[in-house]
Amino acid sequence: MNHNDTKFDCLHFKGSIPCKPNKIDGSICSSCLHYQKIEKKILLIKLGALGDVIRTTPLLEKLRSTYHNAHITWLTLSPSILPKDRIDELLSLNEVSLFNLQHTQFDVVINLDKDKEACLLTSLISAQEKYGFTWNDGHLAACTPAAEHKLLTGYFDGLSKENTKSYLEEIFEICHFTFNKEEYLIHLNHDKVHLWTKKLAEFSKGKKIIGLNTGCGPRWNTRLWSDEKWMETARSLQEKGYYPVFLGGELEHAKNERLSIASNAYYPGHFSLEEFIAITNCCDAIITQVTMMMHIATALKKKMVLMNTIFNPFEFELYGRGILVGPPSPCQCYFGNSCQFDSPCMLSIDSSVVVDAMEKIL
Repeated sequence: MNHNDTKFDCLHFKGSIPCKPNKIDGSICSSCLHYQKIEKKILLIKLGALGDVIRTTPLLEKLRSTYHNAHITWLTLSPSILPKDRIDELLSLNEVSLFNLQHTQFDVVINLDKDKEACLLTSLISAQEKYGFTWNDGHLAACTPAAEHKLLTGYFDGLSKENTKSYLEEIFEICHFTFNKEEYLIHLNHDKVHLWTKKLAEFSKGKKIIGLNTGCGPRWNTRLWSDEKWMETARSLQEKGYYPVFLGGELEHAKNERLSIASNAYYPGHFSLEEFIAITNCCDAIITQVTMMMHIATALKKKMVLMNTIFNPFEFELYGRGILVGPPSPCQCYFGNSCQFDSPCMLSIDSSVVVDAMEKIL
């Protein structure tokens, strides 16, 4: 076979190394039965945070159903969270990736990050179609008019409060699609799931396992619920015959140890993100503030009680598996990291309301 016979436009082509069909049965391009011509070469840019990366994954399903032989590249700061079997090329943000992307011709580029570096990169990459956000004349810009509204709601709180669409409806419209309840996707380590399923089944003795995610990160502290509320919730769930499990990361480790001792509810410790996802997958339902756990639980199709104060309630897509709980009076600290009142709105959410909501979804 000649070099000119190589199918450079095949989905299986790996550049300088043998493709999968060649490794399996010795196929070569001149006589290959596995040839799949790339329909669209697509780049998706969503760098971080982790929760935002996860809640962008429904677009993968839409892209796959729209372009059956698409080659999809995803540039991100969080590659470990993404489903590798649905992405052809997964790139971390580094100098090598940036160099390669600027010297690659794409059919479609989708950038859903408003960070300056993501928008500058979008403006530099060669593509026939661009959707989302770019950089023009020294400032953020919309690739098409469909992205302008999302920029404006980011600039002005008043417009953001008026929005009645979920985040997923918004990003699908930005990409000139219609959201049809496409699900989240996430990387799941099944070996770790098996180990934790066995361990938690032994501890819970047939009771439904309720994950209590106590942290929310430092960006918006107004999302934090008090230790007393978490303890009340854990004790109430135990009284009703459930098995509560405190969950969190390194920042919540000391707090969760205290809560576990005070309430006699189980706390497994803090682990890697991969193990945290596996433990979450073993829960029957989750109680959480608006944070990364919300997106992990949604991706794992878990029932969920979501406590919200400072964000637009229309933003969240719970797929009919969750209940949104807010304060008795609407929160006035929109996207605020400090409360303008003596007592934060989160503290006005009673644990009995949260437990009642959990019983409804179960």
